[in-house]
Formats: sequence, C-alpha cells, structure tokens
Amino acid sequence: MIFHSRRPALNLSLMSLPMWAVLIAQFFSALADNAILIAAIAIVKSQGLPNLVPLLQESFIAPFILLAPFVGQISDAFPKGRVMLIGNSLKLAGAIAMLSGINPISAYALIGIGAAVYSPAKYGILSQMFATASLVRANGMMEGSTIVAILLGVVLGGWLADQSLDLAFTGVMAAYTLALVANLFIPRLPAEKAFVDFNPWSLIKQFFTSLSILFKNADSRFSLLGTAVFWGSGATLRLMLFAWVPAVLLITNNQTPANLMGAVSIGIVLGAVGAGLWVSLANVNRALIGGLLLGPAVLALIFVHDFYFAAAVMIAIGLCGGFFVVPLNALLQERGHETIGAGNALAVQNFIENLAMLCFVGGYSFATSMGVSISTSVTGFGLILLVAIGVLTIFRMRQGTGG
Repeated sequence: MIFHSRRPALNLSLMSLPMWAVLIAQFFSALADNAILIAAIAIVKSQGLPNLVPLLQESFIAPFILLAPFVGQISDAFPKGRVMLIGNSLKLAGAIAMLSGINPISAYALIGIGAAVYSPAKYGILSQMFATASLVRANGMMEGSTIVAILLGVVLGGWLADQSLDLAFTGVMAAYTLALVANLFIPRLPAEKAFVDFNPWSLIKQFFTSLSILFKNADSRFSLLGTAVFWGSGATLRLMLFAWVPAVLLITNNQTPANLMGAVSIGIVLGAVGAGLWVSLANVNRALIGGLLLGPAVLALIFVHDFYFAAAVMIAIGLCGGFFVVPLNALLQERGHETIGAGNALAVQNFIENLAMLCFVGGYSFATSMGVSISTSVTGFGLILLVAIGVLTIFRMRQGTGG
C-alpha cells in the first residue's frame, strides 16, 4: 500500500536561499560526477583496457536499477536535503576509494549507489519548494546548474586527467566536499510520506505498484518514455565520442572528447532556457519539437570532419535535448507529487531511464564487439532516435493532451 499525503508546495521565490543551496549542492555534485568519469576512463585507458569503458558506464547505471524500489521510498520518507547529503557522502567515499587504488569499476559503482540515492531527492525537493506555476522554471534552473557543472566537469576532468590523475582526484574530492557543505543549508522540509514499511519485499511490490500507477497516467507515461530515450541516447553518445574522435578527427587525447561533451552541455543549457521561456505544463507538447530534431542532429555527424563543425553539431544536439527533457521532468514531478510522491516518481523515472541506458550502451557495446565501424554505429544511433521519438509523438498526438 502507498501511504501518501499531498502536501502543498511552499511557493518559495526562485531566488530564495533554499533554492540557491539546492543549486550549489547540485552544481558541485554534478561537476565531480563528470570529472571523475573522465578520470576513470583515463585510468582504464592507461591500463591498456579501453574495452572496459562501456563497463564503467554500466557499473554506474546498475545501482539505479537495482536500488530503484528503495531509494524513492527513502527520498519521500525523510527530509530530502538530508537524503541528498547521504548521497553525496557515498559519492565522496567512491572517489576516495578510486584514488586509493581500488578497482575503478567497483569504485565507480559506489559512486553510482550515491547517485541513485541522491537523484530522487534533488528533483523531488523542487515540487515541495515551488508551486506548479514556477516548477518548469525551477527545473530549468536546476538543469542549467547541472549542465554548467557537466560542462566544467568534463572539460576540467579531461584537462586534469591529461596532466595528473592525482590532481584530477583532488579536484573531484574538493567538489564533493563543497556539495556536502551546501547540503547543510537546505531547509529540513517535512517528509512527503508519514509512514513507510521498509520491509524489502513490501518495498519492491510498492515500487512496481508505483510504476503501474505512473504508466496508467498519460502525462507521466509520456514523460517516462521521453526522458528514457533522451538519457539512453546521452549515455551512448558520451561513450561514442571516445571512439568517434580518434577515428574521424584523428585526435587521441582525453581533452577533445571531453570538450565535445562540454559543447553538448552548452546546448542543453540553451535548450533549458528556451523551454523555460516557451514551454509550460499547459503546453508541454511543444517539447516534442526538440525531441524530433534530436535524430537529425545526430545524423549530421556523418558530414563532420573537423573539430569546430563537430562542436557546432554537438551544441545543436544539446539544444534539442534540453528543450525536450526539461519540461518532461517538470511534468513527471507534478504528476508524481499529486499521486505517489515526487521522490518515488523520480525513482521510477531513474529505473526506466537507466534500463534505457543499459539497453542503449549494451547495444553499442555489442555492435563494437561485432566489428561495426563507429560511423555506422552513429548512423544507426541517429535513425533509432528519429524513429523512437517519432513513435512517441504519434501516440502523444493521438491522445490529444498537453497543449
């Protein structure tokens, strides 16, 4: 049984101190998450094991899937700011473990556990802090903070990893520590659920009940499927760049693919800003414009042969993605807050998104193992995106909802 009490949002100002504390905590946490990925990739490459790069990504994804029945309940049963604090502490422990020489895949899995705990709380807290009218803008600010952090994290991570791995890890641990400090300034908001049964089997049944409730609702189903395609494609594109750059641009360092990942981040910031200005929950279907352009933007990589053209295409990919995903996140938070609890809804979203990532990354890894060229993989990837979001659009339009 789901024990949920609908609590009114605080209706805070977007410039309030609690919002700044959330944004700063998220910024430094996301910066460290992305810098340490580049450092971990540099470690396995230095060991002569580049084939382990997809496994790194999968070790991070697996906790989101395995812990999904539990982390949403935890997020809704305790003050979300404190849950964020615990998540960041686990991430810091994973970074220390990797620096200490523990297998990078195992250490990165611990960071994944921290991220799985942290994620439902970081977005779920917004629906407690802001009224519906401000929720898309709050999400845009959160997404903007995240993407700027990703931009700096991948660029700094790539540069530091090429200079010194010790220096890279020092920066990562400093960023996680600053995130922990910012977490302390997030107000202790009441838990969304007054009672939670922490029996594991009960939580698993409750999780799949929550999943069923969300999939029966047209808006939350649309959000879950759309964000799953976006993040599945994002995880795959990030790995593809480390093979595409040396094959097409003939550059073999860590910095160039990291810089191109940063270009995607710039585009997502622009897309998030555009979504905040032109998309609301009342006309959320406008977000589909960005989604439908994602596939063609990826296919444009076929014609790229120099870094600056590549950077422009990556910005375009990010812009389309940001315009698509930010309103869908806000839509799910609102529907989740109304039904099963925002944190629980975000845990379901993480489960679906990470299953998609596992499938996308697994498909790319399989194609690579079968000797498929990176250019063919990119073409197939773009076509799959085009078809997937096209089908989602057709079903959404037939429902006649979302403006």
